[in-house]
Amino acid sequence: MEKSLLQRAREFDREALAEIYDTYSPEIFRYACRLTGSTDQAEECLSETFTRLLQALYHGQGPKDYLRAYLFRTAHNWITDQYRRGAPPGVSLEAEQIIDDQPHPTQVADDRMEQERVRTALRLLTPDQRQVMVMRYIEDWSNDEIAQALDKPVGAVKALQHRALGTLRKLLVQEEMK
Repeated sequence: MEKSLLQRAREFDREALAEIYDTYSPEIFRYACRLTGSTDQAEECLSETFTRLLQALYHGQGPKDYLRAYLFRTAHNWITDQYRRGAPPGVSLEAEQIIDDQPHPTQVADDRMEQERVRTALRLLTPDQRQVMVMRYIEDWSNDEIAQALDKPVGAVKALQHRALGTLRKLLVQEEMK
């Protein structure tokens, strides 16, 4: 399916481009939101990811196979560039709103504090480790899918995952002891 969709996209078939966006944008947005902690930055990442795809297709480049992996790699590269530039991760007020059917506000606050602890610890990982952890444990990708997305052997993905888990464990234990 991806190959025929990619072929149509290379011809700038509007329906194919819309299908690509509709299919992959929710995943890319969630991924970016989790890594940046900001819906505004996630929207910017999503926009830039698809702009880069269109530019690559226009120049006869872009993915030959594995469109999903290409889009995630592009989004990850954009996020990594933002961290390198020192752009502080933002916090969206939308994400902080409490809806009436949610648990007691103190439980919500405790949960958010724990999420922020984990997000802070994730930011201290290497970009590759962070990407593997998000894809594996948040996006629920298999190691094979991650390996395709990162263009790495499955063994390298497992090693990154193992080192990241060890680092996260140490960071979270240190944080608890403070």
